[in-house]
Amino acid sequence: MALTRTAQLWALSLLASQGVTTADAAFVPGTSVASFAGSKSGPSSAVTISGAPRVAAAAEVRRPTFLSAESEDDDAASSSGGGGGGETLPPIPNEWRGDILSVLSSVVDPDLNRDIVTLGFIKNLELNEHTRAVSFDVELTTPACPVKDQFEIDCRALVEDLAWTGDVDVTMTAAPSNIDTDSLGLSQVGAVIAVSSCKGGVGKSTTAVNLAYSLQSLGASVGIFDVDVYGPSLPTMVTPDDDNVQFVGRQIAPLQRNGVKLMSFGYVNEGSAVMRGPMVTQLLDQFLSLVNWGSLDYLILDMPPGTGDIQLTLSQRLNITAAVIVTTPQELSFADVVRGIDMFDSVNVPCVAVVENMAYYEVDSNGANGEKAKPELDIERLKRKMEAKLRDTGVVDGDFGLQVDELAESLVEVVEKEQLRSAEEEASSDDADADADDDDESSSTKERIQIFGPGHKSRLSDQYGIEHTYSVPLLDRIAANGDSGDPFVLSHPDAPQSSTYRELASSVVREVGKVKYNRDSSRPVVAFDSAKPAVVVDGRDISPATLRRACRCAYCVEELTGRQLLDPATISESVRPLKMEPCGNYALSVDWSDGHKSLYPYRQIQSLLEDMGEGEGTTTTTTKERESTMEEKVGV
Repeated sequence: MALTRTAQLWALSLLASQGVTTADAAFVPGTSVASFAGSKSGPSSAVTISGAPRVAAAAEVRRPTFLSAESEDDDAASSSGGGGGGETLPPIPNEWRGDILSVLSSVVDPDLNRDIVTLGFIKNLELNEHTRAVSFDVELTTPACPVKDQFEIDCRALVEDLAWTGDVDVTMTAAPSNIDTDSLGLSQVGAVIAVSSCKGGVGKSTTAVNLAYSLQSLGASVGIFDVDVYGPSLPTMVTPDDDNVQFVGRQIAPLQRNGVKLMSFGYVNEGSAVMRGPMVTQLLDQFLSLVNWGSLDYLILDMPPGTGDIQLTLSQRLNITAAVIVTTPQELSFADVVRGIDMFDSVNVPCVAVVENMAYYEVDSNGANGEKAKPELDIERLKRKMEAKLRDTGVVDGDFGLQVDELAESLVEVVEKEQLRSAEEEASSDDADADADDDDESSSTKERIQIFGPGHKSRLSDQYGIEHTYSVPLLDRIAANGDSGDPFVLSHPDAPQSSTYRELASSVVREVGKVKYNRDSSRPVVAFDSAKPAVVVDGRDISPATLRRACRCAYCVEELTGRQLLDPATISESVRPLKMEPCGNYALSVDWSDGHKSLYPYRQIQSLLEDMGEGEGTTTTTTKERESTMEEKVGV
């Protein structure tokens, strides 16, 4: 039976709602909706309505991004049958919840490496049996999850593809997760991130402020706590919207700037903090108890330099979730970074990222930095010259009703005002030019000059397994924004450096999620089986001598060139590990029987296993064998 024009339009609308475009089929009057849905005639198919043909362009069908390989294969095999291609929808299955959860289990969290159903992300799953509308929440680890939008798209597409479902409503939420603390003011804080340098003057506070506002741009609620009592930086770097300290009951309400909560000793006390260490510790305890942070996803700690009482006390009192290390390219700064990493490892705080400030200086290819030096005006010298010039021209005291020196001073004031006006106009023009440069970096060729050397990011990555390392250039605008109280990422959101800070924030979000919800899954279980003897890593054996020869410390590998210093032939096959223990969450420390101490990032151990395969130096141990022969098991 031929369809009427109304029925034809209804059919096209139905098919469009099922994701079938006019480019996928040729719809001809007289055909049924079912046969039309099943036809595939290519991108140049003619669509005929009331005898008027038109050629439809090809449309690419969007595929969900975070689906497992099995799901993509199954979906490809059944793509023609989903979404209710017929006039009558099939009945709702008795186990409709299981059907929905089954398809949603195809969405895998790329950081936690598990599907969202197993992780318990699906909440409040409901079905309206009359309209067949499905609704559910996806409760993520943080509202700043960088892939939440894609999760929402994938979940909706998968459930809509079920033949019996109608409209699908997906609500993205975040799980309430608070740190374990005895401080009432911090009871609703989800994660505490320490920004530390263990050395002053490397841009730690700049990094802390811009990291906080970058996290806010991802959708998180954020606070900044300036812990440096002796030299607070936050009052200079961030001007609050209202600098009047308010009280909530007996607690202090943090100040705010653009929604980010702020607290520093400098906000409540303008004088110097002249006190001994125990007094500072007590003061910080009071701050932790008195400041009411409210509900926060992330609290950024701007840590003071060093590895002393304050740092250790905060690490133990606050149960710091993770740390971001700030350094500069100099060797001296790197040495302090190593001390900082060791300090955080001693309190089991993982270092999740490294920021290398002042890593390079950008200049135009012709050697100029694009800015002309502005000579300062010597007021006194100009006044003397003007006074001398006036006297030379015959002006004497009393002319114009002024003394000559007063007249000269008035003229200097005119010059000052004119210079100030010109400077403001030029600054406004420079800001516009800078924004234009941020939008189009290709407008000029930039050369990076490493003033302080090549830096140590690769060394940190190789030796400590810190995967996320970022370089921030020496830039006058970053310093100027810090001095003026305006965070750089707020004033220049489109600048390349702001993108770097946002990348840092995304990495912190991902790593904190791993630490909080999957703390042990990313680390292998390592043991020494003395009966074989072998080092057992997740059931696979590595001979102790092979692992010892793979050491990449400064005594075994030249740091700058990567040249092997250790002669493998000098390592005896009888070498044994005397002690194996985790070094934070990223590496394994081994004390060897030959007196050497090695540090192996887990990434290096996994790479070693992959390179060796099932060949020489590695074997596979069964579960039964491991249970019967393992003598020293280290749950790393």
